[in-house]
Amino acid sequence: MTGTEGDTARTPQCLRAFSVHIFTALGAGLGFMALLEAVRGQWPAMFIWLALALIVDAVDGPLARRFRTAEVLPNWSGDTLDLVVDFTTYVFVPAFAIAASGFLVPHLAPLFGIAIVVSGALYFSDLRMKETDNHFRGFPTLWNVAAFYLFLLRPSPWIASLAIAVLVVATFLPIRVMHPVRVERFRFFNIALVVVGCGLAVFALLRNFEVHATVTAALCIIAIYVMFSDPLIRIVGRMRT
Repeated sequence: MTGTEGDTARTPQCLRAFSVHIFTALGAGLGFMALLEAVRGQWPAMFIWLALALIVDAVDGPLARRFRTAEVLPNWSGDTLDLVVDFTTYVFVPAFAIAASGFLVPHLAPLFGIAIVVSGALYFSDLRMKETDNHFRGFPTLWNVAAFYLFLLRPSPWIASLAIAVLVVATFLPIRVMHPVRVERFRFFNIALVVVGCGLAVFALLRNFEVHATVTAALCIIAIYVMFSDPLIRIVGRMRT
């Protein structure tokens, strides 16, 4: 095969691979739409855009592996692109929402917003952020989820501010938080639980967070399980031995 023929044969591969990068970058566009809604104070709409970005984040990895983007386009870093988009949708936009929500102590809200984006940037640059068994090390900067629970629970300003401060500090603590999809232990149960949680979250958004206490309780139990299942399982294991 000549050089020209080889280039021609590679063109469809390159287009498919680059389309995956465009799809990943679309997540940043969805984050921008979420920010516009946040500026307008349309919080449920903001979370819906962030949820769409989350779907893109869940799908682009398998697509990248299917079309071998790293091999076909070695000069484009999918990992770097993914981090940029994730920082936008998991950290930056939610930080604005948390600071502008009115739920925090007013004169501390901007400082907490800065703390979120600074700690998030440091976390994304930490090569130890994910362990070999797919547990996250420290609070995994899921500020989109933290913002959702802030709007769902509507705590007093001092309690909300304290909770945000604890999560910022937890970013740097050697705690283990499971990835509910990639962790092998209880994987099917974890995925099923996340699906139920997503359904309840969508229901809460459609109701503008005005839901029955049982829905709120179920969402809180799911969040506690995801955050603390690993240490709880370890404690139970030690008690049995």
